[in-house]
Amino acid sequence: MIAQLASNQSCRPSNRSLWPVCYWTVIALLFAGAVWQRFKLPLDPIADPDTWGYLSPGLRKLTGAEFGHTNGRNFVYPGFLFLVLRLFGTFRAIAATQHLLGLLAGAVFLLSWKRAQVFVPNPRIGRVGYDLLGLGGAAVFLLQWQTIAFEQAIRPESICAFVLSVTFYFLIQFLACFFVEHRRTAAVAYGIALSFVAIFLASIKPSFVFASLFVLTPIIALLWRKDWLWQKVWFSLGFAVSAAILLLPEYFLRRNDELSRTFLPTTLFVIHANLIRDQLADDLAKNVTLPYSHDQLERLYVTLRAEITKSHTARHYAYHSLGFDPDFLMYDPNSIAVQIRREFRGDIAAVCAFYRFYYWRIWQKRPQQVLEKVARQMRTFYLPYCRAYEPRITQKFGGAYQQSVLSLSDPICRKVWTAYPAAVDFMTRTQELGRRELRFQQPLLLPIIPMLVLLASITYSTLLIVALVLAGFVAPISAPFGRLRVVAGLAVFAFLFNAAYCLEVAVISSLDIPRYLTVQMYSTLVAQLLGLWFVLEFVSEMWQRRKQRLDQGTP
Repeated sequence: MIAQLASNQSCRPSNRSLWPVCYWTVIALLFAGAVWQRFKLPLDPIADPDTWGYLSPGLRKLTGAEFGHTNGRNFVYPGFLFLVLRLFGTFRAIAATQHLLGLLAGAVFLLSWKRAQVFVPNPRIGRVGYDLLGLGGAAVFLLQWQTIAFEQAIRPESICAFVLSVTFYFLIQFLACFFVEHRRTAAVAYGIALSFVAIFLASIKPSFVFASLFVLTPIIALLWRKDWLWQKVWFSLGFAVSAAILLLPEYFLRRNDELSRTFLPTTLFVIHANLIRDQLADDLAKNVTLPYSHDQLERLYVTLRAEITKSHTARHYAYHSLGFDPDFLMYDPNSIAVQIRREFRGDIAAVCAFYRFYYWRIWQKRPQQVLEKVARQMRTFYLPYCRAYEPRITQKFGGAYQQSVLSLSDPICRKVWTAYPAAVDFMTRTQELGRRELRFQQPLLLPIIPMLVLLASITYSTLLIVALVLAGFVAPISAPFGRLRVVAGLAVFAFLFNAAYCLEVAVISSLDIPRYLTVQMYSTLVAQLLGLWFVLEFVSEMWQRRKQRLDQGTP
């Protein structure tokens, strides 16, 4: 008996020590594959029609002019591009840096997953099962073409995954230090860091404003503590400094950019143009007294109705959920936006006031139709499958490089970039790459990656519903399901983070725009893994309880 016990004890350390070796070996292979897939592609980044707004401020500064706003773009990502070009002097450094940030996002993902285990030190699925979940998520993020394609683009979406990874890492650290370990100084430090990256995320991609506000809600618990006076003071100072660093430069830079004032009101108007058209018709029919004359509203109604019809004819394939093309209404040379500005004699303040007036009027007079529009947009993300994922095996880049050349060939753009030799070299290489048949091909040895992505896409909504139902079941029961309540809270919080993002886009714009969907891939993956962990923990818990009852002879 003693010999047998000694034998068992001698085997256990070897079994436990084997898994860490396997774990780190898989991580090494995973990152080696991720590095190879990224750096086998051309390092010349890809431009699109929106790129000039991000690239122009840095190029102007590098050629002797002032750094400033272009096309209403926040200064943070243009500042990032400027620093990269200033340090390395080549456009290839942009894609290389963004690829490195993508790899770092994968590393931070694994760190966050490891740290989250502090909430349930001994998971029912076992530490090996828990680690396998994290490795699977990291593999999907690092090896799927969607992530790599984002990192190739000169757009803020290329670094959003990294910023999201840091945001979730600081969130988990704050929750662990505040609620589990009760470390005051660390909780305040991570709270300030979380505040900074949340504001940073909303700055580089304004569609994350609702989500950034939501991710800060756990900090309310810190401000609510009665005996944490100095901690509240230090956190408030840190939050104020973070906000000042990111928001004050934007405030001063945007004053000289007209599009910064007009972009949001114009977007609200053109996205809801069909509802505003119907409301204009009602106001004219009922002869309602408004701040605008009857004749003026009639002219605008006739024009808006005609432009909506033309937009559907010109681009009937765009914006399926809306039934017309708001980009046509906003950017066409003879668009409704141009005609409204002409109607108000170029008075920008009056134009924006008119846009806001009728946007809020449809909320007052047509709330049901507006809410139906929001519901349709939300449904675009969730049903029939989650569109944050794109489960394709190949992605062609040749056409993207051709589009890069066209995007920067405008005479105004050429006048700036021809004065910067690195930009001239970039355009020359881009023209050459556009003539080649370039594509990203998922390695044949890794067909499991697109399969996992497809599976994640079609199961997201189902997993969300199951997690919410089970969370509702365990929430009111503290004693038996204490460990499950923590995991349930993490999963539901992550799911709600995505919902907050989708809600903002649904209220202001449209989820018909693919990048609004796919930029959520990282946060969607995190939510799905936390949800899967919770469901597995719940099933394991119920199985253990059933087994104990059977062992005790009770039904």
